[in-house]
Amino acid sequence: MTPTLVFTNASVLTMDPDAPRATAVAICGDRITAVGTDAEIAAMAGPETSRIDAKGRTLLPGFVESHVHLFMGGYNETVIRADRVSGFEALRAEVEAYSAAHPDLTLLLGQGADYAILGAGRQLDRQVLDEICPDRPLAIMAYDFHTAWANTAALEAAGLLQGCDLPRGNAVVMGADGKATGELHEKLAILPVLELRNLGGRESLGMSGIEPPVPPTQKERAEDRETLKVGLRHAARHGITSMHNMDGNRYMLEVLREIEDEGALISRLRVPFHLTAEMDLSELDRASAMTRDFTGDILCSGFVKIFLDGVIASGTAAMLDPYANRPDHWGDMLFTREDFIAAAVEIDKRGMQIAIHAIGDAAVRLALEGYEAAAQANGPRDRRHRIEHVEMLHPDDLGRFAELGVIASMQPPHAPLRADETTVGIGPDRAGMAYAWRTIADTGAVVAFSSDWPIVPISPLAGIQAAMTRQNWVAGLPDQRLTLHEVLAAYTCNGAYVGFAEGLTGTIRTGMKADLALLSADIENTAIDRIGGMEVDLTLFDGRVTHER
Repeated sequence: MTPTLVFTNASVLTMDPDAPRATAVAICGDRITAVGTDAEIAAMAGPETSRIDAKGRTLLPGFVESHVHLFMGGYNETVIRADRVSGFEALRAEVEAYSAAHPDLTLLLGQGADYAILGAGRQLDRQVLDEICPDRPLAIMAYDFHTAWANTAALEAAGLLQGCDLPRGNAVVMGADGKATGELHEKLAILPVLELRNLGGRESLGMSGIEPPVPPTQKERAEDRETLKVGLRHAARHGITSMHNMDGNRYMLEVLREIEDEGALISRLRVPFHLTAEMDLSELDRASAMTRDFTGDILCSGFVKIFLDGVIASGTAAMLDPYANRPDHWGDMLFTREDFIAAAVEIDKRGMQIAIHAIGDAAVRLALEGYEAAAQANGPRDRRHRIEHVEMLHPDDLGRFAELGVIASMQPPHAPLRADETTVGIGPDRAGMAYAWRTIADTGAVVAFSSDWPIVPISPLAGIQAAMTRQNWVAGLPDQRLTLHEVLAAYTCNGAYVGFAEGLTGTIRTGMKADLALLSADIENTAIDRIGGMEVDLTLFDGRVTHER
């Protein structure tokens, strides 16, 4: 069969242990048809074959983004970019410019703020935001989406200024004056403010596992298609050809199917059902229906996402021992143990994969207990259940990942570089088991890497550098750095395995889908501290060019 496209003169890292290296690849349509030497592949080409001389650049399987929020990432490009500013004056200038450009918005919304955006000694609260914007509702989301800060106008409009009783793990922080400080912890505290919006809003419904309360108009569906396309194009620019979304509902799947019908779905996408603590387990009928109705090679469902806790930075991650900086505080679990175990057993019984957000070591332990209970109740099968983030781990639980076949889905750019970041809550005594991807991988457990975009930039190359250059914030901690090929596996073949797609993508070998990323240089001969600055010159998805620099 004559190839439609050939790559020659490449440094091909196939991620196939049986044939790890090559210099040339042949493609026919959407499949890889041969992998070998320049001479072997060139001899297969015909007069109609397109030819790419890689000039020694690295050719890899397309990156697998194993933990991403595509809809929110696309929407994030349209709001106040708090991730780009530092200091009060810079934040005020950004808000004022956005406010002037958007006079009709009922809520001014910013995203991506560092917890220390104002610098040392000053925290965001409603008084600060009132100085910046006294007359229009304003809310700024933290980069991790687990905390928001609202001004007085927003708190009043949302009915939160006098506080609000909320389920465990969610909080409207109150001040000494009996009024809300403006700091809001977790989804149920933040949603009343977000509901003030007159633009968008559907991009965040998947975080709650709910459908749009009013069927979107054709215009709104078109807006959402364009928002998702922004995210898809952004991912393609970074060599990403597969994504595991970490929030979802049926509406998102339907809009993505419309994009697929247009021929514009340029990445493989897995979209979960999001189960929350407030839901009855009968809601899993919706998850089963999504799994049944979306089964394609490009777009599918098949898994359930659960939040067990929050994040270390806001003190909402659930810990086995008190926070180092708050000796009377352990964080909160969003589920009771009994409810979570029941949910894990029921989801597993239905044959679906489970992905659990668990950051604190107490949450990680409960996740593992849930998976063990599911296996005992439902018998052996190929589960590939996952724990997302695993930022803290108790040594007693280290071996359970490999024993239970649980995947550690981790994000190298999340590891703090300074002792005054989230490490203040961890403390030096247990820091050795924080962000411990090398320690986990050495047990034989599967580790998959990702970004959690838009929490941090989506770039796999930046993540590769972060995983290879990890510096400890406390002297004497275990070295968590991984080798280049270990990290590449975590972004390619391991990610494909986690998504049950190892027969389609994640390696470069005959018969696999033509999902490829051509880098701007030879990554093996690039200084480690320069890998994050490399570019992706070409992304090929299903045999189609989806990005060309």
